[in-house]
Amino acid sequence: FHAAAYKHVPLIETNPLVGIQNNVLSTLSVCQAAELTGVKQVTLISTDKAVRPTNVMGASKRVAELICKSFAEKVKEKVSENYKSVDKRGKNEFVKYSIVRFGNVLNSSGSVVPIFKRQIALGGPITLTDKRIIRYIMTISEASQLVIQSATLAKGGEVFILDMGEPILIEDLAKKMIRLSGLSVKDKNNPKGDIEIIIT
Repeated sequence: FHAAAYKHVPLIETNPLVGIQNNVLSTLSVCQAAELTGVKQVTLISTDKAVRPTNVMGASKRVAELICKSFAEKVKEKVSENYKSVDKRGKNEFVKYSIVRFGNVLNSSGSVVPIFKRQIALGGPITLTDKRIIRYIMTISEASQLVIQSATLAKGGEVFILDMGEPILIEDLAKKMIRLSGLSVKDKNNPKGDIEIIIT
């Protein structure tokens, strides 16, 4: 399971070369190592931000997906040519490369929930990049189950995506979290509120 990546958008926007090195080149290294050592299966943990990426993090994860898919295509070509790969243990097997895409995993490192909790605890403001930002949300349990199920179902080259229902507007999540903290949103309708939401 290849889960090593920088996933924080602002971090990679500030340090794009390091983000690309970690997210892209490490994926290439993992896939090459699997091919050389006879590993049976590689599952890349990706992100919904890899779909039509709008930032370096999403683009780096999309390239990682393309690397994984290219290794899967290479395996399919070998299989169609009736080529047999013999690993160190003497087994005739090919590496199965597959991808799992996640939405925002609630309470995981760098997800919006811990960030908003921290900003609320500090008295605000909550910062949003854009008022229109939406996210698909899943729990840690759902994410873990998806990875395990995808490993069982994988034949090679697939992209597994959890049906996460409708996306939520991140601004609505911020407002709900403020209210759940027993506070009120500070805006033009409520200038004496507790926590302001700032669009950066």
